Amino acid sequence: MPIFQYKGKSLQGKPASGEIEAEDEKQAAKELRKQAIFVTSLQKKANSIHIKFPGLGKKKVTTRDIVILTRQLSTMIDAGLPLVQALDILCAQTENQTLAQGIKEVKQSVEGGTSFGDALRKHPKIFDNLYVNMVDAGELGGILDTILTRLSIYIERAMNLKKKVKSAMVYPAVILIVAVVIVAGLLIFVIPQFASLFTSFGGTLPAPTRMVMAMSNFLIGWGGGAIAIGAASLIVILKKLYHTDKGKMAIDRILLKTPVFGILLRKVSVAKFARTLGTLISSGVPMLDAMDITAKTSGNKVVEAALFETRSSISEGKTMAEPLCQSRVFPPMVVQMITVGETTGALDGMLTKVADFYDDEVDVAVEALTSMLEPMLMVFLGVVVGFIVVAMYLPIFKLAATIG
Repeated sequence: MPIFQYKGKSLQGKPASGEIEAEDEKQAAKELRKQAIFVTSLQKKANSIHIKFPGLGKKKVTTRDIVILTRQLSTMIDAGLPLVQALDILCAQTENQTLAQGIKEVKQSVEGGTSFGDALRKHPKIFDNLYVNMVDAGELGGILDTILTRLSIYIERAMNLKKKVKSAMVYPAVILIVAVVIVAGLLIFVIPQFASLFTSFGGTLPAPTRMVMAMSNFLIGWGGGAIAIGAASLIVILKKLYHTDKGKMAIDRILLKTPVFGILLRKVSVAKFARTLGTLISSGVPMLDAMDITAKTSGNKVVEAALFETRSSISEGKTMAEPLCQSRVFPPMVVQMITVGETTGALDGMLTKVADFYDDEVDVAVEALTSMLEPMLMVFLGVVVGFIVVAMYLPIFKLAATIG
């Protein structure tokens, strides 16, 4: 996207200058007007020539980097340091150069009269909508340090939740891959050695042996390549399908209905929804904006559709609990607790309790999943390898019996 350089004045009459990404000059001017900047000069930045070397690109900004940045910024603001000075210190001490450059540009925008939230909004790859909207609420309410502390806690808990899900998915995947590699190695490298020996015996081989030898010949011949191409094609098709709205909706719906992983994913979705919405409401973000952000950051199209439907009902003056119950995505207990929260006026506190409860539920579900899958995968590997070994030794036993 083109970058435009601008100069102008803020509503307070202070000079403002910087850069903004936009599709064209008209959109750039429109975005600057939204930021309350009166533009005096706007021109497209000349393209510079960049020579890229592998491995020397910009370092990605991780969630951990954002957590550390937010905690440090909250501490400095709480200690009474001006925002610009705090950003200057963070820019100097941040090791991640991509993040340091982003902080530097944010500081320059703030110095030019732009609000902190609008300055962060110019860097969507680093600071998402949730982060920016909470900072806006903190600035308006004069509690920026408190909001930043809540943000760091929220991001850290979201990161831990993501790690739990990854650990639940990675372990069985690794065991399954190891099993496939072992079986493929036996069929491709070991079985052919036995096959040449058995062929020299003559006679009819046992059925299990013939089956294993046929599988070996299939993999060594065109079958191995066909399986590899088919698996790669399936992955590419699923990836492309997942990048479409309908495809993502269909896949997410199937994942939520799977016997084992579906329960875990549903609990993760509920925990994330409750934590995000509770944090936004307690920080002073308006309900409709909070629902919009929560839906877009849910990570699941089925949950996103249910939350957008709920947002639409709220905008018509209805309660939150009724459409959530009708969606059948959220458990009855969650809906009941939200109903109590709406009735008592303590919705944010009730959502936080729901999030804490389901965080613990995710821990239990991950442990149960791991303890259940481990013996199942071991039994699967033992049965398959045992069948191959027995199939290879049957002709030897038959030969020994014949000789005897």
